[in-house]
Amino acid sequence: MCFAKARLLMEKERGNLLKALGTQVAEPLRSMVMGAPLEDARHLAQRYDRMRQEAEAQAIEVSKRQMKLRETSGNGDMISRLEAAESKLQELKSNMGVLGKEAVSAMTAVEAQQQRLTLQRLIAMVESERSYHQRVLQILDQLEREMVSERQRIEGVPPPAVESSMPPPPSYEEINGVFMRNTVAELVESVEFFLAEAIQSYRAESETELNLAAGDYIVVRKVSNNGWAEGECRGKAGWFPYDYIEKRERVLASKVAQVF
Repeated sequence: MCFAKARLLMEKERGNLLKALGTQVAEPLRSMVMGAPLEDARHLAQRYDRMRQEAEAQAIEVSKRQMKLRETSGNGDMISRLEAAESKLQELKSNMGVLGKEAVSAMTAVEAQQQRLTLQRLIAMVESERSYHQRVLQILDQLEREMVSERQRIEGVPPPAVESSMPPPPSYEEINGVFMRNTVAELVESVEFFLAEAIQSYRAESETELNLAAGDYIVVRKVSNNGWAEGECRGKAGWFPYDYIEKRERVLASKVAQVF
């Protein structure tokens, strides 16, 4: 369940990333390519190209008229037509020069603008990618902590050792009356025997303590007020922390031999 939840969160983050890339990168770049400044510059370039073609055609026309004038005896009509053609050619060249400068200037301005906007969109894309990976890393870190905790619970791995202020268990001599003192007698509750199951492992630190493994059944004989209990498991007796067990009303038949 933790893994499935993490996967859903990562898929959600990926969806948010793709949405951000669409709205913050792809759409602005598409609008920029189809925007008015670039279209205006394209129209100027197209007008310049048509004017250049018209000037080339006019230059050919002037050349033909000059050749015809040289081949025949010139008359006033042919000369006036040639002068008109040459005048038109000069006008086209002049207009073409002006329009060419405007087209180059417009294209240069659009190029600078689009480079700046493209860089901004690419930076936004990188930031979105980085934010996505950071969020996914947080999800995976949380998933790892949950899965390690679950593994420890299943395998009965004891928690890391920490400093404990719990006093040591009473000695057998004190409990059994060899060196009985009132203070010791007050610590130990007189309880009836009951059956308990170890909910986590415990490693004995002295000869008077009892080793426990998660799942062991114990016959509890004494419980002290300072957090210790005394009982028998697998033919051995000793003290162990009371918080490591839970009381049971019955035991599986297959486990009876393990208790005694």
